[in-house]
Amino acid sequence: MIKTGLSVLIETRLSELKNARIGIAANHASVTPDLAHISDALSDAEVNIKALFGPEHGARGDVGDGMEVGDYMDPRLGVPVYSLYGKHKAPTSQMLDGIDIMLVDLQDVGSRFYTFLYTMSAVMDACAKCSIPVWILDRPNPISGLNPDGPVLDTQFSSFVGMYPIAQRHAMTVGELARYFHSEFSVGAEPEVIQMQGWSRNTWFDQTGLPWVMPSPGMPTLDTATVYPGTCLFEGTNVSEGRGTTRPFEIFGAPWIDPVLLHKAMINYNLPGVQYREAYFIPTWSKHANARCAGLQIYVTDREIYRPVVTGIAALCAIQKLHPNDFAFLPPNSEGRHFFDLLTGSSRIREAIESGKSPQDIAQSWHNELKMFCNSSTECLLY
Repeated sequence: MIKTGLSVLIETRLSELKNARIGIAANHASVTPDLAHISDALSDAEVNIKALFGPEHGARGDVGDGMEVGDYMDPRLGVPVYSLYGKHKAPTSQMLDGIDIMLVDLQDVGSRFYTFLYTMSAVMDACAKCSIPVWILDRPNPISGLNPDGPVLDTQFSSFVGMYPIAQRHAMTVGELARYFHSEFSVGAEPEVIQMQGWSRNTWFDQTGLPWVMPSPGMPTLDTATVYPGTCLFEGTNVSEGRGTTRPFEIFGAPWIDPVLLHKAMINYNLPGVQYREAYFIPTWSKHANARCAGLQIYVTDREIYRPVVTGIAALCAIQKLHPNDFAFLPPNSEGRHFFDLLTGSSRIREAIESGKSPQDIAQSWHNELKMFCNSSTECLLY
């Protein structure tokens, strides 16, 4: 079993917290190997916890996708729990009043659009303004620290689902990203990263010996995280990404899709490490709720060579070609920006799909920028 930053903190650094007032940015997945929540583990160790800060889905993970989260008092600790996914995306100076050290313990899933990354950066910035040191308790990238892929975000498309120029599948840990955000984009003060012990870049989550606690309601399993860097793109279209089913992001479809033709098209792309099953499903909520949908389920057969970003884009290319009169990207928001563009980090992927380019040509378009990202991030790697 590898040791997370939280475990290393408890074993080796508790004495440094004894006379300090502590803030904790975490959620329900911020647990020890025996499933004790960070707040309970540190409270039992007589650490003085001043306040908790919760990301999207809330500190207890009970709030749905994109829904605002409110503040409340923690009934167990008797301290305020401040939402960083509602009225405020970053802690205010009032929220930080009286805090000596801020701990950040958030489980990422390896994709640029997972909002916990930007909650972390917002905490870093806010704490720097108040001269509060930030300790990042590192956790595994569940889909390993290898094979970064996908387009790198153009800063004109920065949002809370992609704020900095990193790859769509970034292949870094939260601690490494905190270091990168600071060194490359001047985010906050330099963070103290409590490193893991025993984790290496080729390690997947199911090889860590750690329990999987779904970090958000739509991320039930490691299988979900494996495909998520590509199939999350369906969120920017009128195709269901499988929300409202027991296999979100592994299943996708719509009432008007012909799954037989889609299956054939995907096989013809000859993508590595993946197979597909014709799938029929009725989402209980979200897109196409209570309507019979048809599409595919993705089965990853070799995760070391599987390319989730290219596979997701290939599916969109196939659907666009097979159903041009039904398929659509969601319309622009009030600022004139497509949600799909915010996910991919530019408008060019959407425009390439609309123009009928092949998935292989689209993937080739990000080769140089991905190489530059990998080169620039190397110095921030810890493992």
